[in-house]
Amino acid sequence: MATASKEPPTEDVAKPVAAPAPNASDSVRVEIFDQIYNLRGSDGEYILKLAEYVDGKMRAVSEQTSTVDSVRLAVLAALNIADEYHLLKRRLEPASPEARQRASKLASALDEVLEDTRRTG
Repeated sequence: MATASKEPPTEDVAKPVAAPAPNASDSVRVEIFDQIYNLRGSDGEYILKLAEYVDGKMRAVSEQTSTVDSVRLAVLAALNIADEYHLLKRRLEPASPEARQRASKLASALDEVLEDTRRTG
């Protein structure tokens, strides 16, 4: 999990930026939607990828809406990311015991129909 501190943007920082923050060996300096943040975590490259992803989401939302309020854009981007997360989570979760039991019954019924069809020709 990354923690953040916000700094005003500077002109000499590329988008997104990954650089050690002053006096912090485990910090990464990133720019998300024209704002500089010093993020701390155990994996600087991973933090940079997360920052790039969030920056991309915010820019995509910005292109689709007329709002210029960065807080509103951040909330809309967060909702998009949460939607992606929950869709993936739903796909990866194992089926409930009831669903597995029903699928097993349907598979058995299908096997019986196929067997009857083979016998009758």
